[in-house]
Amino acid sequence: MTLYHWDHPQALEDEYGGFLNPQIVEDFRDFARVYFEEFGDKVKMWTTINEPYVITVAGYDAGNKAVGRCSKWVNSKCQAGDSATEPYIASHHLLLAHAAAVQEFRKCNKTQDGQIGIVLSPLWFEPYDSNSPADNEAVKRALAIELDWHLDPVIHGDYPELMKKHIGNRLPSFTPEQSKMLKNSSDFIGINYYTARYIAHLPHIDPARPRFVTDQQLKWTVTNHTNHQFGPGEDRGILQSHPEGLRKVLNYIKDKYNNPIVYIKENGINDYDDGTKSREEILNDTFRMSYHEDHIQQLHKAIIDDGCDVRGYYVWSLLDNFEWEHGYSTRFGLYYVDYDNDLTRYPKNSVNWFKQFLNKPVVKNEETEEEEVWDVSREERYNKTFDDSEGFEASVGSILYLMTNVSRREEDDERDRCALGNLNHQLGFLLGSYNSL
Repeated sequence: MTLYHWDHPQALEDEYGGFLNPQIVEDFRDFARVYFEEFGDKVKMWTTINEPYVITVAGYDAGNKAVGRCSKWVNSKCQAGDSATEPYIASHHLLLAHAAAVQEFRKCNKTQDGQIGIVLSPLWFEPYDSNSPADNEAVKRALAIELDWHLDPVIHGDYPELMKKHIGNRLPSFTPEQSKMLKNSSDFIGINYYTARYIAHLPHIDPARPRFVTDQQLKWTVTNHTNHQFGPGEDRGILQSHPEGLRKVLNYIKDKYNNPIVYIKENGINDYDDGTKSREEILNDTFRMSYHEDHIQQLHKAIIDDGCDVRGYYVWSLLDNFEWEHGYSTRFGLYYVDYDNDLTRYPKNSVNWFKQFLNKPVVKNEETEEEEVWDVSREERYNKTFDDSEGFEASVGSILYLMTNVSRREEDDERDRCALGNLNHQLGFLLGSYNSL
């Protein structure tokens, strides 16, 4: 269960400014306590804040998502805001609200056999020009704001030094008590991964117009200096398929933060429905099938080859739904929803793909006691139809075997024992939903 996904009450925004005011930390604590007391014995996996980066940057720097605040010169639609300071203030209070909720969770008798964590939404980054030292350094700064900005506090209790250096006194600081409350305040790290970007160093910024997006002197691009893209993309031009980026994100977290438990909480691609495509065209979602297959292969490599402690994978999403400022035109669902005809649902071809993927057995080598997976060439794989059971390289059985065995080296670690107490719950989206289709 997710406690906060960008939807705090308008009354709190009107009363004291929502996450711009420290009062929201204690209000969030009270809110979380009620949930734990009511549902703690029923729900075993909790997340506190979903995508704090998106909340703060889109909501307080660019103003294109709720709460729609920013400097007027950034976005004329913003009625109020300061893109230079408010993203850091709001993020600061989001982190403290997370820590306060975790305190309540760990005190509640009903949640003693559960887990709680925060969910981040990193892109992966590569240098715009790999031969440019400035661009390579810029990638480090990009990762610092995408991951370290929120992971450093919940693991180490403070902001990364790189951000302190670049932002100065606009970055709030934690008191010793707050730092103690934040440190080790996530039983697992949730990751929402979709795509990647190239990063170039931005040598000149306007000192009279500071804002979050330019503070690190970064320029995000979808092509590099040779006009190369990461991979095929959806029609909006926002998301490109770069499955290797998922593996690299997981290894970055493993190497920098001592291999914490990770769950892939969202991974998916959309169809863009601008009204010109028929339903049948959208149901034939071959791009979605290849997107998920390729990302699951990279997840498999991250677990087996690299030793990343990944315990679950969730698809975004089961159904087409309302996608914030993109409305209903952006369809991420495995099921098509007809918004004009009683919300009738139609399975896309990817539904059958996943059903057969999930039904593949574990193939174990009796001599090595290691699982084996299908090894079909890419050319052969894409010559198969979506319902051909031999066309999948990765077996869900092997993925589940890895998640329940390979990463659990310390059987006496109480946290690890709790983490895998109910595999069907932890992989609830895939196992619970698809096996019942």
